[in-house]
Amino acid sequence: MIPRYTRPEMGRLWEPENRFQKWLDVETAVCEAWAEMGEIPQDALKVIKEKAKFDIKRIDEIEKTVKHDVIAFLTSVAEFIGPESRFVHKGLTSSDVVDTALSLLMREAADIIIKDIKELMAVLKTQAFKYKDTPCIGRSHGVHAEPMTFGLKFALWYEDAKRSLRRMETAREAISVGKLSGAVGTFSNIPTDLEEKVCVKLGLSAEPVATQVVQRDRHAEYMTALALTAACIEKTAVEIRHLQRTEVLEAEEPFSAGQKGSSAMPHKRNPVGSENLSGLARVVRSNASAALENIALWHERDISHSSVERVIIPDSAILVDYMLNRLAGILKDMHVYPDRMAANMEKSHGLHNSQRVMLALTEKGISREDAYALVQKSAMESWREGESFKKLLQKDAGITKYLSHREIEEIFDLKYYLRNVDYIFGRVFGE
Repeated sequence: MIPRYTRPEMGRLWEPENRFQKWLDVETAVCEAWAEMGEIPQDALKVIKEKAKFDIKRIDEIEKTVKHDVIAFLTSVAEFIGPESRFVHKGLTSSDVVDTALSLLMREAADIIIKDIKELMAVLKTQAFKYKDTPCIGRSHGVHAEPMTFGLKFALWYEDAKRSLRRMETAREAISVGKLSGAVGTFSNIPTDLEEKVCVKLGLSAEPVATQVVQRDRHAEYMTALALTAACIEKTAVEIRHLQRTEVLEAEEPFSAGQKGSSAMPHKRNPVGSENLSGLARVVRSNASAALENIALWHERDISHSSVERVIIPDSAILVDYMLNRLAGILKDMHVYPDRMAANMEKSHGLHNSQRVMLALTEKGISREDAYALVQKSAMESWREGESFKKLLQKDAGITKYLSHREIEEIFDLKYYLRNVDYIFGRVFGE
């Protein structure tokens, strides 16, 4: 079943009807090239182009006997064409057709994914600027670190998406190759320029040196680009899941009217969309691992890669399309709570200023080690007693010996931490 967030064109792309049509497109292009070279009569080419069709039920019926999908396909096509079908598949081996057609399918899928990424980037950019100046606490190891802005999270995800876009564009180029060089790639029954002619017709490059197949590191590169895109989606999803925890609740997924979060507890609003994305990322990563295993084949080819690819390539393309669209929807309508961000920042009693205090002490001539010890003493007391870190500093003679109350107040100015946000946005968005 195709997931509901998947674009209809991505689902249709991998249907048997389209797969066989791509096979027929390749076979037709080869016939045209043969005719241009004077090896197929023009009137025969005309008949082939007018009559060439296939019947999926008939292909399935034939395959039950011949146990070979390409032969079953060619037999079905021949039944539509008639005597001129003797020119179809001239000089080719099955992989010439199947691999070249697969490249066409993967290229079209890449175009859809590239469009998805660009649409996600538009959402991320909008949200980044909307929350560019919204303060929140930054966390490392899940613990309060120093202040940042919520918009910086979106800027980070936007930069992730830019890299995913570049990788997908590169992978599209890597897979946009055809192979029409015969049984072991030696052009034994095919003129060398026929491959070039056909690839030009199909908008592909020719595999410079092939065995019986297009080399599978190309497919692995493509699958790895999908896996990295899925991993970046999961990175965003994990952050949303953390932010939606009750103890944090700085942001949460959209929750529509009539939606229910739990069969037992009516109050629940769970980050199910983000959890769904985290789980699917595991599938796409596993598929990339399988694609890497497909690179090493016996001699000029074996068929161990074929069964794997029939599952992993359509599945990963469909899943990543789904994941990108679902994430875009979650981020576009996300509930964001700036007041909760401000309240959460206060929960650590101003301890996020500890580095600034330490650096101010070193500027007064104290060694870094001594300054660290002085600040840590008050910091640990603040945690232990739940008291204001700033007030404890202002009462500590070891601190006030070097820093006045006014200097300590200035250190606790939130604007200091956010002064370079525009600079970072300029690097990400070029504005």
